[in-house]
Formats: sequence, C-alpha cells, structure tokens
Amino acid sequence: MNDLNALAVRELVERALREDIGAGDVTTEAICGPDQMGRAVIRAKEPCVVAGLPIVQAVFAALDAQIQFMPRVREGDQLFAGQALAELEGRLRAILTGERTALNILQRLSGIATLTARYVEAVRDFPVKILDTRKTAPGLRILDKYAVRVGGGQNHRLGLYDGVLIKTNHIRAAGGIAKAIERARRSVPPTLKIEVEVKNLHELQEALEARADIIMLDNMALEEMREAVKIVGGRALLEASGGVTLENVRQIAATGVDFISVGALTHSVKAIDMHLEVLAP
Repeated sequence: MNDLNALAVRELVERALREDIGAGDVTTEAICGPDQMGRAVIRAKEPCVVAGLPIVQAVFAALDAQIQFMPRVREGDQLFAGQALAELEGRLRAILTGERTALNILQRLSGIATLTARYVEAVRDFPVKILDTRKTAPGLRILDKYAVRVGGGQNHRLGLYDGVLIKTNHIRAAGGIAKAIERARRSVPPTLKIEVEVKNLHELQEALEARADIIMLDNMALEEMREAVKIVGGRALLEASGGVTLENVRQIAATGVDFISVGALTHSVKAIDMHLEVLAP
C-alpha cells in the first residue's frame, strides 16, 4: 500500500465494515462454525484493469488477521473475463462477512482504473495528461483518486487545500478575474499554483495578464481551444475541461492543451462485474 495512506485506508475499511455488519452477520454466523475453514477465489467477469487489491486485503485482515490473501495478478494488470485475481484461505466467517465490502471497493476502483486507462490510451501519442476532478464519492476520495493513478491518469487537486482553483463563483465574489487572482496571490504560499477557470478568449486574456499559472478552458469549442493555445504561447499551462468523452478526447488533445480533466472518471463510473466463490472442500 505504498501509494496510499495506510491509516486512512484502515479507517475507511473499518467504517465500511461497521456499516455492513452492524450488530453481526446473522446469516453467516448461523451457517458457518466459528472455526470452519475454507478457500475462495475472486474472479473478474469482464475484461478490466484491476485496482484495489491492497484495500481488499485490508478488508479481510480487519476481520481476521489469520486470513491468507493471495493475489494472482498485480495491481494495474489488464484482466480477461473469467480470470482469477486473488484467492483466500482461512475462516469462512471472515471470508463471507467481508465479501460484499471487498467486492464493492474492488469493483468500483477497477471500473475507475479501466475507464482511465481507455482515456490515457486514446491520447497516448499526444503530450497531454489526463486528470481527474473532485467529483468523487463522498468518503472515498483517496481510493477513487488512487484508482485513477493505477489506470495511468494523474490527480488534479486532492482537496480544497492543495491547490488554488478560481472558478466562476469565486470570480463573481471577487469582482473579476484579475481581482480574484490578486487576492489569491496575496494569501496563499508561493508554492501553490494558481489556476483560474475561463469561458471565452476575452477571459483568457484577463487571466493571462493577471499571471495565472494554469488556465482552465471551460466547455470551449475546439476552435476556441486552438486559438487559446496560440494566444498563450506557453506563458501558462492550459487545461481543457467540460464535455470530454472518449469520442472527442483525441480532438481535444490535438488542440495543444497540456491537460484534459475528465469528471466522468469518478462521478459516472461503471463498476466492473466480479464475484467471490467459495471453493468446494
């Protein structure tokens, strides 16, 4: 779990298990003896990029430290339908009680990694980076953004604390782009980049004159983006945002922008179909 905060993951896993188990897994406790041992396998039922194996291991370890979790693939591997990705051995109560929590996390994160990998592959011959956004599931941001990295994308801000992004409502509150950038520059450490959202070429020029470090081109047409790249001429980094799909992402990359942010990576993710099967003795 080198790429994740172990304490944060443990807290998230414990919270998820408490939510599911409550006062106890009445079905499993009725059917399985406390020391009944068994084996199980987790399989992908459709092609995917796998993400979340370390978190799945943490789920079962939280229930029973003696559970043996044996990955059969590596994080970020491309799997085929029916492929086994992990096996478990130990007390069946822990395996069955943790099944749904583990699968929920694994299916979601693998869905994010799979979609991210498709976007990254679509623009691999352009010098552009695919970014995520803060449109993540509440309470799951560190996992959602981790899955984006597994899929080959890059994280935008992790939260409101690690980057300045001046959006339309901030601009209105400040009374203009230049005033908003000036206030931000006076208030934040010089190590934080200042990014501002613009909706047209006039606002782009304002942001450029105010020395924004990064300028977000919000829902601009392709021709506007191409013109924006010419106007900026490398004096600021440019991020395309809004309305990005797998069908148009190559066209956007071809305009010459530096980054393309895709909210759909995390806010509209389709979970990968997977299942856990207890093996016959």
